[in-house]
Amino acid sequence: MNTIKIISLTVAILTPTFAWSDVRLPAILSDHMTLQGGQSVSVWGWADPGEKVDVRIAGQTVKTKAGLGGQWRVQLKPMKSSSQPIDMIVKGKANTLTVKDILIGEVWLASGQSNMEMPFRWGKFPGIFDYKAEMTAANYPEIRIFKVKKARGAKETNDVEGHWIVCTPDQVTEEGFSAAGYYFARRLNGALGTPVGLIDSTWGGTRIEEWISTDGFRGQSSLKRFLAVEAGGEKVDGIKRTELFNGMIAPLSNLTIKGVIWYQGEGNASDYPAGDDYADKMRALVGGWRTAFKSDVPFYYVQIAPYLYHIERPLRVASPEAAPLIQEAQTDALSVPGTGMVVVSDLVDDLADIHPRNKKDVGERLAGWALAKTYGRSDLVFSGPRFKSMAISEGRAILTFDFVGGGLASRDKKPITWFAVAGADGVYFPAKAEISGDQIIVSSPFVSEPMDVRFAWDEGARSNLMNKEGLPAWPFRTRR
Repeated sequence: MNTIKIISLTVAILTPTFAWSDVRLPAILSDHMTLQGGQSVSVWGWADPGEKVDVRIAGQTVKTKAGLGGQWRVQLKPMKSSSQPIDMIVKGKANTLTVKDILIGEVWLASGQSNMEMPFRWGKFPGIFDYKAEMTAANYPEIRIFKVKKARGAKETNDVEGHWIVCTPDQVTEEGFSAAGYYFARRLNGALGTPVGLIDSTWGGTRIEEWISTDGFRGQSSLKRFLAVEAGGEKVDGIKRTELFNGMIAPLSNLTIKGVIWYQGEGNASDYPAGDDYADKMRALVGGWRTAFKSDVPFYYVQIAPYLYHIERPLRVASPEAAPLIQEAQTDALSVPGTGMVVVSDLVDDLADIHPRNKKDVGERLAGWALAKTYGRSDLVFSGPRFKSMAISEGRAILTFDFVGGGLASRDKKPITWFAVAGADGVYFPAKAEISGDQIIVSSPFVSEPMDVRFAWDEGARSNLMNKEGLPAWPFRTRR
């Protein structure tokens, strides 16, 4: 008898219990959402193990059963983009859910630290330019925005907190969502004529390692130390890792998205000039997210803006070269296919403020990359001049560029600034830079035989070189 009791008790302990009872959907699949058009999309959730679940939307009915863990998932056939709201009905054995006011369009994920998180107005910060007027004018009901609540996870989680809002003046609040993301969505909506869904999953002051998945770290041999439990558990070299991916990205990864926009890097500036692996961390970030979403989604990001790090944050960043080195690493990360980078050096109004207030041009420039590269708009100039090659002739460095658009120009009509040239000794001197057609001719009376050139190689560099479409030239150096 005692043996029987012991066996019965053991069975009771080992038999898993489930608390689903009613069929349930994740927060991201809720009223006012946007589903990706033109692609097969997933609908998923939880129910009792073995429970039958029906999903009905836009003339489709898909049936499935929940697995042993209570999870279920169905795949819908592609649907055409439409601003006509539709409902989705999800039925289980004991309850029926109706998700209302769904649009079919383009879904993008916006992430990063504070410059992507920054809303129309934010606490002690003065707000983006003309934020009151911009909020009043934010009447774009075809734009739907989901703000992910901040959350960390020691392991990958399966849901987030948040809800979709319709972008109308009565729904928009000062601290509601990413201003850069809003402007990105607004330009896409106007250019494509389709609904746009924006998922805002951001956290100010965070490092890139926190957003990288375990799979992402595995994909970069230079970062294998971040996988070593013995190196510090959830921390490596005192740095938290994966927690924001686990809590704020992984739960979204069943969703079909069109692409990602990203703005981060300031949080890693303290690694430089000693550090040299931010480019690999960017590669790990992109690769890990693509693995999670099971798609090589395009990934467009913002180069960090000029800011006086070593003056404003001297205990964290000691060198004025820290920012240029991060910027260079961000440029190097473009070796990953399907990526693009926005330069914003001309948008800084105050070098003592790490948050440039012009988020309109940030979002619209990101949208320019998306329109050109993801949506095939070949008529757009989407980038400023990028260094291509250098030739030396008669004591001068002759530089050529990609993305010259309608031609090279000076923003203020004054001589081109922030060029420096060095000879074989590696000592740089300020240089004269002249526009000659689509080239820049660089020279200095102190360097008779130039070997290398640097441009905007300083944390506070705001050069006036641009193309005639008004997009700024990328910082660079020819010597590594």
